[in-house]
Amino acid sequence: MNDINQRPDWVPENAGAEFTTSVMSGVEGGHDGLRGQASIAMPRSHTPRRRRLTVDEYVAGVLAGDRNIVAQAITLVESNALAHFDQGQEVLRQLLPYTGRSIRVGITGVPGVGKSTFIEALGLHLCEQGCKVAVLAVDPSSTVTRGSILGDKTRMELLSRDLRAFIRPSPSSGTLGGVTRKSRETMLICEAAGFNAILVETVGVGQSETTVRSMVDFFLLLMLAGAGDELQGIKKGIMELADALLVNKADGDNKIRANAARSDYNRALHYMAPATEGWRTQAYTCSAMSGDGITAIWQVINDFRRQTATSGVFEQRRQRQTLDWVYSMVEEHLRASFFNHTGVGSIRADVEDAVVQGHLPPTVAAQMLIRKYES
Repeated sequence: MNDINQRPDWVPENAGAEFTTSVMSGVEGGHDGLRGQASIAMPRSHTPRRRRLTVDEYVAGVLAGDRNIVAQAITLVESNALAHFDQGQEVLRQLLPYTGRSIRVGITGVPGVGKSTFIEALGLHLCEQGCKVAVLAVDPSSTVTRGSILGDKTRMELLSRDLRAFIRPSPSSGTLGGVTRKSRETMLICEAAGFNAILVETVGVGQSETTVRSMVDFFLLLMLAGAGDELQGIKKGIMELADALLVNKADGDNKIRANAARSDYNRALHYMAPATEGWRTQAYTCSAMSGDGITAIWQVINDFRRQTATSGVFEQRRQRQTLDWVYSMVEEHLRASFFNHTGVGSIRADVEDAVVQGHLPPTVAAQMLIRKYES
């Protein structure tokens, strides 16, 4: 570039001094005007690859509570690579005898209700009580890039520093309910590592929270007071799945509204069937910021575990969830097999076009695709 200042392309051709922006020539020499030095070709360093652990090393590390190996084991079972599948499943098979000793709590609520703040307050309380806490925090993924910010460790700053807690953020990747397909297997690894309280945070209300209900023991729904229709949750059917409702942010000027909302919810819950047999769902209040109500809601969860364990409902639900897990994976496999079938692929576009154009009823179209798949 010559010494004459140049103007950007967007400046009008005959513009006057009102356009003061100009492109300046670069500084000659080295950085900050220092005399330039000839660059020295440095040999390229090759960072050695991390050695792949054996099944026995994964199992021993998880059982010893080694946080690094726990994280690696979770990455292994979350991997979609075929090369990792067999090893990951063998690791899980050997860890199964050491699982099932925790209380699994699902926590959901609308965005902005304070799920992460509440989970941090609850997690810190549990750590002080001598528990080991694993937080499976699911972050919403972009529908365009499939990426996720995974910012829960940032939002749970104090809890992430506590060595008695383990936070594993995962992208939702479009999964219903914001719970990833591998979340159940991640829970098993955390239980085998000695974590006796598993907190599963979901993306939020609006997707299929049935997915969350099908993998946890206790389902907690966080609510807000003064955010519109207090009974809006009933219309969505979410309250029918919850074992407890918790009105958060019950502090300051909002405390009166929170208590009023709790009363409204309890009146509505009186006419609804309980989510768990033999347990009465009720609404409570808390403030995740001040800590009020955190101890009380954990006592509610402990009472739930004790009561359902005595009646046998706790173990029955666990067994039913495991079987549901089996058949959900069967359905997933059959769905993938159907859409990857070459015969189905050869007629799918024509069938879809005929349905869209109104030339073919959807039921007949489905039968055509199924017959092609089964042939």
